[in-house]
Amino acid sequence: MPRGDLFSPLDPFQTGRLQVDDVHNLYWEQSGNPDGVPVLFLHGGPGAGASPTHRRFFDPTFYRIIILDQRGAGRSTPLGDLRNNDIPHLVGDLEALRAHLGIDRWMVFGGSWGSTLSIAYAEAYPDRVIGLVLRGIFLMRRSEIDWFLYGMKQIFPEAWNHFNAYIPVAERNDLLEAYWKRLTHPDPAIHLPAARVWSMYEGSCSTLMPSPELVSASGEDNHALGLARIEAHYFRNNMLDPEDKLLRDIRAIRHIPAVIVQGRYDIVCPIRTADELHRAWPEADYIIVPDAGHSAMEPGVRMALVQATERFKTLR
Repeated sequence: MPRGDLFSPLDPFQTGRLQVDDVHNLYWEQSGNPDGVPVLFLHGGPGAGASPTHRRFFDPTFYRIIILDQRGAGRSTPLGDLRNNDIPHLVGDLEALRAHLGIDRWMVFGGSWGSTLSIAYAEAYPDRVIGLVLRGIFLMRRSEIDWFLYGMKQIFPEAWNHFNAYIPVAERNDLLEAYWKRLTHPDPAIHLPAARVWSMYEGSCSTLMPSPELVSASGEDNHALGLARIEAHYFRNNMLDPEDKLLRDIRAIRHIPAVIVQGRYDIVCPIRTADELHRAWPEADYIIVPDAGHSAMEPGVRMALVQATERFKTLR
């Protein structure tokens, strides 16, 4: 029977830093089997950073599990730094890490923003990717960004009202600019409270059933600052050109084995986007979890992701 839950906790067998330019120093780690099939985990956000739990989607006896905190996120430094922080740089960082670790080809696993970056990397370097596991699809289009800023109030009005009310009435016609001004302010007394509100708004909308633990973790200072500042930066400055570029270029990776996992009631990244991706990429396996929202930790989503990594043991 296919495995249905996370693997046991484990520690890395190696950690390191990769200096990718004059600004950014990236944290990376490896765990599991040093001689196993390499798999790269890409965290969400952008800016959320990775956690020890993310190692547990993979059988550590089979996979060489590689985790990277992206520019400005998690344990990478400087935290929340926006210089040289865009999709081409992030894609380049993944390729630099692959070369640094001496890996020829690897599997790539990413959810939410991690799905965006996974697709962008695979389209840029299709010969380096042996398989893709994608969750909670986000394709960086204006309609998806506007949904996050304004549309989620249709389902989570309480959370959105708090998100909106933090901004003075005179600035509420453009929440992104209002938050951007605060999140990039040099004074922590200004940027940290705004970051907590932004991050906890997202956390409040990320699960099918309320999760006070997730909302509380979303308000932790380092997590909130990395997530909120870098998300606002990407929403404001990193639109793809054309904005449907990831869908338009999907033909470059349709030959790569892939699994798309989507919660039916994902409000942060609604299922319509995953449906569009699958229509453009019918070769990919498409798994709709009927009783789940956005979080990778939703029981049904977690099970589907682990089962996908188990199925992909046939890839080399």
